[in-house]
Formats: sequence, C-alpha cells, structure tokens
Amino acid sequence: MAHDVRDLRTLNGASLEMIPQGLPKASNLQRTLKSSIGCSGIGLHSGVRVAIKLHPAPANSGITFKRIDLVGGGSEIPARWDRIADSRMCTVLSAENGVSVATVEHLMAAFYGMSIDNAVVELNGPEVPAMDGSAAPFIFLMECAGVLEQTETRKHLRILKPIVYSHDNKEVALTPAEANLKLNFSIDFSAPAIGQQSCSFDIDRDVFKAEISKARTFGFLSDVTALREAGLARGGSLENAIVVDGDRVLNEDGLRHSDEFVRHKLLDAIGDLYLTGHRIVGEFHGTCSSHADTASLLRLVFADDSNWDLIEAPEDGLASADQTWDRPLKQATAG
Repeated sequence: MAHDVRDLRTLNGASLEMIPQGLPKASNLQRTLKSSIGCSGIGLHSGVRVAIKLHPAPANSGITFKRIDLVGGGSEIPARWDRIADSRMCTVLSAENGVSVATVEHLMAAFYGMSIDNAVVELNGPEVPAMDGSAAPFIFLMECAGVLEQTETRKHLRILKPIVYSHDNKEVALTPAEANLKLNFSIDFSAPAIGQQSCSFDIDRDVFKAEISKARTFGFLSDVTALREAGLARGGSLENAIVVDGDRVLNEDGLRHSDEFVRHKLLDAIGDLYLTGHRIVGEFHGTCSSHADTASLLRLVFADDSNWDLIEAPEDGLASADQTWDRPLKQATAG
C-alpha cells in the first residue's frame, strides 16, 4: 500500500509527535520500509519544487536515489561515499553519467536514525526537498510507512584505529569505540546568536528522534545575496532554515533547542557518515567542520583496509563491551 503525504512544510513540533508507535525492537536484522510513501517540497539550494517518494528495497541493496524526471526512465545513484561529487554547501551525489542529486544529508541522517538499511528514493528533480530544514519530516514519513525487518543480517562498519583529517581550524576524526556510534561536535561562530556550542550523543533511534532530528539548517542574512548569485540557497526561507543576523534569530518561533546550531551540524555529520553504507561502531569528533571535511575523512578511512572491518553485532548497534561480536566480515569494499 502506498501513502502520499504531499507537502510537509507546515509540520511543527506538535504534529511531529503524532507519529505511529510500535516500531520493531532493536535487532541485528536489516530493515526496509513496509510501504511506499511520498511528499513534495522546495529544494533549499535549487528553489525547485520536487516530489519525493520512498520505496521498500531488497536486503543488501542499500540506499539508492533515482531521478525519474529524466529521459529514459531516470538514473540510479547509490548513496555511497565514492559518489560524492560536491560538498561545498551540501552533499551532492552523482552517477557515472553525471546525473546528480543534491542535499541528501538530512534524509540520509533520518535513514540512519530509523535504522533503515535498504530503500529506493525517487525524485522528479535535482535535489531532496528541504522540508522544514531538519530530518524530522523524513522521520514522520518513515514511521507512517512502517518499518519492516528483513531476513538478512546487518553488517556494521567498525573503526579499528584513529583516522584524522584537519584543514585550517577544522578537524574531523573517527576513532574506535566499544559499541554504537558516538558523536561529538563543537562550533565557534563570530555571530553572537551562535557563538561557541558543543554537544555529544550516543546514537540510537530514540536519541536521534528526540534530540537531533528536529535541529534545522541555518544561514546568515549577510550571506544570502552572495549565495544566490552563486546559484545556492535559492529556495531558502524562514520556513526551512534558521536565519541569523548578528545577535538575532529572525525566525518568529525561535529555536527548538538552545544549542540547535551545533545539533544540526551533528545531524549533517550522521547523514554524511551513512554514505559508508553501514551503521558505524566508532566515535566521531567534529570541530568547526563541514560536509567537505567529512567527505575527506571518509576517503581516508577507505584508503586503507586496516582502518576498518565489517562485523555482525548481537543487537542493533547497541552491543555493550561484554557482549560477543561475531567474526570480522571484511570485504573488498564497504560501499
């Protein structure tokens, strides 16, 4: 059965709480959606209205984007780190033929937060809709569609040694951890409305939904003209982004968290990290970093097979230190 939620731009915190419950308990099995579901919205950078539809997909197929607006039935783009074509202001993935899809990070973060391993994302335009600038509307879609456990076991990407990428005052790192994905992020902006912020979370479905998913993307009023002249932020508005002007937040409803800015940066990092194709057992550290820095970190991770292995966990990334992990399942690639 397919669902169509149409335009979700008007969803607010109250309506997002009205989400069906009773999702499957954590396990080590792969997951997809129970049914197809779609909506529409404006692309943050393109300004183009795009319809998006999420579909179930077979086990071991991963997340795939499909442009259905193109001649010949569209082009499929795997959601993988080696498909990153641009990461200046958002993460852009590209197929071998050059067809691309932009701003995938919020949706990818929602897939990670919902423990969705396999799905097909159909788009009739060049960019994932911004919705309200967070991952919460995509969580809403997935919970309405339902989550289905599959018969195949999930493989987790375990980080075996510290990998660090630094550039100017920015730094990103992945280090070994006993279980789960833990993220630490810190930012430092000259705008008084933001300033210095930091946060740290161990990621599971409940934490992602309650603490991270609603954090919105943000921008500066002083940058709007330059960004639009560069072909970016053409769809940006107070409906899908926090806009900062010095010491002021221009959105009438204010902030959803006192540290919403750094929480959104952490959300972006989760979405970009899921381009590994797997849930991660490791700890991520980001300092004033961007999409481009995380993309560079992923290239370093996969440049050396001794940095990682693939393992099976007894539960959905929730294994404690005294639980037994199955033997390593290293393959030629983890993409």
